[in-house]
Amino acid sequence: MILLPILLYSLWGEPSRCLEEDGGFTTEKNIRHFAVATNTVYIAAEEKLYQLNHDLTLVQKLTLRGILTGGHLKNDARFYRGSVTNELNATFSVNILLPFVMNDTLVSCGVLECGYCEVLDLKNISNVLYREHIQVGSPLRNSASVGFLVNEEGQNAYILAALQQDETKSTGSSCPTGSEAVHLHNTYNIQRGYIFSTVGEHNTHVIKREGSVEFVDGFQINSIIYLFSNLPSRNTVRLIWLEGKATKKQTLESLRGANLSLSADGGRGGILLSSSVIPGGPPVLWSGVFSVDGGKTNTELLLFDISPDLNMTADADPDFCSVCTVNKKKTAETLKPKAVLFRQKSMTSVLAVRHKAWMVFFIGTGDGQLMKLSVDQNFQSSCPRVLYRDDYDRRVFPKMHLDPVDLKHVYMSFENQMKRVAVSKCGTYTDVRACWSAQDPHCVWCGSTISCTFEDDCPNSDWLSIPDDSQQKIVSYKVMKDSTGQVTLNIHTHLTVGQKALDKYSCNFSTSSSDFSELCSRESPFPKFPQCTCILSNSSLPAEGRHVTVSLILGTTILMEKLKLSDCPDIRGRPAYVLCGECVRAGCGWSRNGCTWANQGVGNDSVCQQMESMMNFSTPEISSITPSNVSFHGRNHAVLSGSNLRDVIRVRIQCTQQESPVWNNTGVRLTFHIPGANSKGVVKVCAVLPDGSCHGNTKITYQSSPSCTDITPSSTWISGKRNITLMGSHLELVEGVMLSHCLEGVMHSHCLQEVTPRNSNYQYLTYESPAAGKGVSAVKVFLKVANKSLPCHKTMSYHPEPEFISFTSTVTGEDLRITIQRGGNRGSLVGDI
Repeated sequence: MILLPILLYSLWGEPSRCLEEDGGFTTEKNIRHFAVATNTVYIAAEEKLYQLNHDLTLVQKLTLRGILTGGHLKNDARFYRGSVTNELNATFSVNILLPFVMNDTLVSCGVLECGYCEVLDLKNISNVLYREHIQVGSPLRNSASVGFLVNEEGQNAYILAALQQDETKSTGSSCPTGSEAVHLHNTYNIQRGYIFSTVGEHNTHVIKREGSVEFVDGFQINSIIYLFSNLPSRNTVRLIWLEGKATKKQTLESLRGANLSLSADGGRGGILLSSSVIPGGPPVLWSGVFSVDGGKTNTELLLFDISPDLNMTADADPDFCSVCTVNKKKTAETLKPKAVLFRQKSMTSVLAVRHKAWMVFFIGTGDGQLMKLSVDQNFQSSCPRVLYRDDYDRRVFPKMHLDPVDLKHVYMSFENQMKRVAVSKCGTYTDVRACWSAQDPHCVWCGSTISCTFEDDCPNSDWLSIPDDSQQKIVSYKVMKDSTGQVTLNIHTHLTVGQKALDKYSCNFSTSSSDFSELCSRESPFPKFPQCTCILSNSSLPAEGRHVTVSLILGTTILMEKLKLSDCPDIRGRPAYVLCGECVRAGCGWSRNGCTWANQGVGNDSVCQQMESMMNFSTPEISSITPSNVSFHGRNHAVLSGSNLRDVIRVRIQCTQQESPVWNNTGVRLTFHIPGANSKGVVKVCAVLPDGSCHGNTKITYQSSPSCTDITPSSTWISGKRNITLMGSHLELVEGVMLSHCLEGVMHSHCLQEVTPRNSNYQYLTYESPAAGKGVSAVKVFLKVANKSLPCHKTMSYHPEPEFISFTSTVTGEDLRITIQRGGNRGSLVGDI
């Protein structure tokens, strides 16, 4: 029977041998699975298993060797069944890797001849507690399985294993396969049927699926088990709910299910690529990366409420069944998304966490980026930020984990590399406004260190951060006038602050011509966070307005805001759709008759947007921007495509509030310049109408500056027409190649030539060398990016036209070698024919 032989393993290298300086770890083979338990990370890379500390320093690694015919068994009451002695070992790969923290064990299951499992010591993976020839997960070496631990009533722990099935392909395996899609396996010897058994009270209980299925993810929250899968034949994503009951039979027969639609009307299917539940609730909120077109390029991040409907009939699902003789429904219920959180090309993975009132999503992409998206309780998102980008644009694997030790790092993997990336780049924001404008809930502005940092890195000090909801301004204000003619200025700060900042909150008001006492009446109430109020001593405002400076004091931090106060009814004279926006931005209110005091009208942007129907403006929609990836220098002559673009006058980069004018507007296409940015990352773009409203929501990604490190060949003839290749990085962002004959490095227009690249990608750019003027022997090469000219660190040489005066031929075997003699005694060009 099954027996527990001694593990055959090898420990390699010094403990820090594979650790990288930037928080990464490289394995010898490609990573298949990784798991996190408390302060330890486990990586299965083909036949290798690694045990790392949470900071990715190596503890030990071993070669996974299983016993083909038997072996020794350790005398552990949790697992013991007997022993045999014949040992023939072979390496095996892992399909399921589960840390069982409560039991201090690591379950590793994969394929040897067929199924094969081992139970390892959680703290020392070289110590094998048990092993068995049994199938837990897929019977195929390179097939995907979903496995996780679940608890039933009475605290019985089981392994739920969900197996991929493909009815269109032969498995090519002699191992048993069938329609059994979901199993519950024991974790202890004392459970009925012993460890790894699927036997229930009387016999084996499973969930079956006739047809192809690809399981993607699963987890348990309280007593409910959630399991997600794709049905490729129908382009459908399925959710299964199970209740953790007293027995395996009762648990599996509690099956209920629903379809996940990608659209609000319930009519659009797709493929689920990655999944992450959002902590907290009820309700149970869950996020998924979906492929819209099936090609894994056009992807969306959607938010669902997946709270189970336990009023549905159990075990009547049209696609899955436990007792398969009952009448099934013809169709499953459909869940529609609560929000489309993000659209981006080639998203591959998502990890969701909560931080204060915000939901934070870490998103992996097919080109090796880790992005961060913060979403407030109203599902409004901040500008996405790029936390990491792989130098080789490798695809990020679907599963990511948060470091449970410090909660400040994300584990991500691609090919043979694991990365531990900080959840924020707080330190890159150098002043309080930049820290706030990043809209990153992990960051606070620390008064004692005068820096942007994590809150727990700012102990015993005043600090301030973003509020619980997404805001465009740190400070907003309203100007009101009561029946007596008294004018009041109300200031509202959009901040979250620590207690020390709250204890020292105050406001000062001043103008260029008067001090606080003259501007504000003594009847003005005492400031109370987040508001402060100034009752104007003189309610008569000049026609040109009054400029006011507000100083907000929060502990040791002072925020200065400059406002212009106007007599609200005096804001007039422009078309209504323009006037409304100007009125609201001045702190006034809007009524049907025009601009009025804030307490007499509506004082938010929505009232102005509602005027669009009266303005005969069609709402612009943006479908794409080409190019959408640019360097942080920006890009000239970008093209925005969409519909209803005729009235668009500017394009706004929302995250920086920079705007660019447009031209060549055809109604479906327009041209504009993408402005430069101070840092890399993803920004949102919208189209601005004459009333100041901004519509559409697409993205531009700012990347590193292109660089040129080599030129090959580095010489050409005076007549040009030679294919030249530049080598470097981010060369796909280059708009043109500039050649300067002024070798002193001055960019004079009279000695510049611009060449359009023929082809370019991340590492290479090719162009045809142009002809050079008389007397030119060398040129300097520059990369044109927006309005910048970036130097290539090598020059190009120009030689006079060659004169071929003679040649000789030599037969060598089947080859004919031609030697051409060039005039001018400059040597020869030799080639083989």
